[in-house]
This record gives sequence, structure tokens and C-alpha cells, in this order.
Amino acid sequence: MASETVQEKLSRPILYRGAVERHPTQPLVRVAPGAVELTGPVFGAADVGPLDSDLTRQHRGEPLGERITLSGRVLDRHGRPVRGQLVEIWQANAAGRYVHESDRNAAPLDPNFTGTGRCLTDDDGRYHFTTVRPGAYPWLPDSNAWRPAHVHFSLFGTAFTQRLVTQMYFPGDPLLPYDAVLGAIADPAARARLVAAYDPALNRPDRSLGYRWDIVLDGPAVTPADDAEGGR
Repeated sequence: MASETVQEKLSRPILYRGAVERHPTQPLVRVAPGAVELTGPVFGAADVGPLDSDLTRQHRGEPLGERITLSGRVLDRHGRPVRGQLVEIWQANAAGRYVHESDRNAAPLDPNFTGTGRCLTDDDGRYHFTTVRPGAYPWLPDSNAWRPAHVHFSLFGTAFTQRLVTQMYFPGDPLLPYDAVLGAIADPAARARLVAAYDPALNRPDRSLGYRWDIVLDGPAVTPADDAEGGR
């Protein structure tokens, strides 16, 4: 019997087995309508600095790893650009390690890479980041389960309750068919929308490779939200 192809593996969902400690243990707390918007953080153009979108220039030294450029457009369900949208990213370093106290990966930290960035979309709804390609990492408690390279994205709408958190993956990654988080999305077309495309037009000569990934906030082609993973 012929072995299963990568395309066949990507076409079927994978059971997501989240750790028990990720699940809420207390009942939900009711809040008054509008309370979150009144007490949540407020962001403005003046809060975003010129180096916030370039994760390779936030420290004195150069980070290790392959330089990449991430860019795309944030669109509504009708394909119209969403201007002035706050886009935030966070990711592991090139060795697959997050700068976070709960990350117990034995991979080394990079003193010149924190792994967080943000920007505002322009009038065409376009965002732009310069960073390093994150490494894969083992996903406990399954000792032989590895997360593919991915970048977390967070987008804020016109209110704090409209926040979208999702993940972007890289094309051609051999770990994609085995990823429980990506495989938990039942619709193959929706899973495919989480994979970026290599775009030579975004390359920076002698500096970085370019990847294009558009984000649709609602409608039939909406970018799937990250509802299950809890930050990793």
C-alpha cells in the first residue's frame, strides 16, 4: 500500500490534544457591557516606534538566524483595506526558544533577539516586519511532537473585544502535516490560508527573503483564529 502523501496529510484534520492545565478551572466572570472597552488598553500611532517592526534592530548586536521580511494586507470581508490597524507579532528565535519564563526548551536564548514586534497598517492596509525565521521546537508532553516554524499575529479592531489572534506558517515546512494545532482546523482551505507564500518581490538583496501573508478579518475567507494553543 502506497504511503500517504503530504497533500493527503494536509487534507485531513488532526486531533488536538491540549494539556489539561490550559483549560479553565474556574467559572466564567460576567462583566457589564462595554466595561472591557472602557478599561482595556488604548493604542495610538504615537505609541508605535520606528524600530518596533524590525526585530533585528532592537538590540545592540545582530540576532542569529535567517533574515526574513513578512508583509501583507489586512482586509475586511469585501476586500477593502483596513487602515491604521495595530498588528503585533511574537515568535521563537532561530533555535526554537521563546523569551518567556514558561519555555523549558533546552535550546539557547539569543541575547540580541526578543521576538516581539508591532506596526500600524498603512492606507492600503499593508503591514511590514523584518525578523528571523523561527525554529521548530519540541512540544511537550509528547516527546516526539514538534511545532513547525510559525509566527503569532495579533490584530486589534476598533474595540479591544475585536482582537484576533492567529498564526502564520511557512510554505514547504515538512512538519505542517503533523502539527496538531494546524490540523485541528477541519477545513483544508482554511488551513491553507494560514500558510504564507514566498514572494521574491519582497526580498531585500543581501539581507532577507520575503513572505507574503494577507489577513482577512471576517467573512467566508476569514483568517482562522488561534483558539486552542495558548501562546505557543
